[in-house]
Amino acid sequence: MGLCLDKKSSKTAAIVFQISYHGYASSKINDIEPHKLLTTKGIFCARHKHDADDDDQHIEFAGGKVQLITTKDSWDQKLSEASRDGKIVLANFSATWCGPCRQIAPLYSELSEKYPSLLFLLVDVDELSDFSTSWEIKATPTFFFLRDGQQVDKLVGANKPELQKKITAIVDSIPPRDK
Repeated sequence: MGLCLDKKSSKTAAIVFQISYHGYASSKINDIEPHKLLTTKGIFCARHKHDADDDDQHIEFAGGKVQLITTKDSWDQKLSEASRDGKIVLANFSATWCGPCRQIAPLYSELSEKYPSLLFLLVDVDELSDFSTSWEIKATPTFFFLRDGQQVDKLVGANKPELQKKITAIVDSIPPRDK
């Protein structure tokens, strides 16, 4: 489990980081390897010591049915299509340098194949920094669940069980004829 945090909001970020490790004993919160702390473009990225060392692995961020958003226009187009088709959008605001983002990318790709009733989008916070700022991204990955362009849920951090739980709840809320 891991989380990348915005330096500008370090006070809030510290609280979010501790919450993200809620499942671990409190002594584990401090079990972060300092050399695994990365900073770039104002965001902190830390990994728990027990996370797999995947620095040298190439992970396909936009595999499966995940659609990469490269412009604000493509974002608007996908949200319009989703509204027209009655689909819920799951948008992953992520960064290629972020360990937790790379860690959860394969699951996100798998889920995109498993749940065709959802539209899975990927936004690179570095490529679309102004757009990401408009969504008040303070940590990566951040997942937004959108219905008709409006946020219905949000998840901050690479918490696989919680992401699956939220997706299941969203899918269960879709009327049977639309699934």
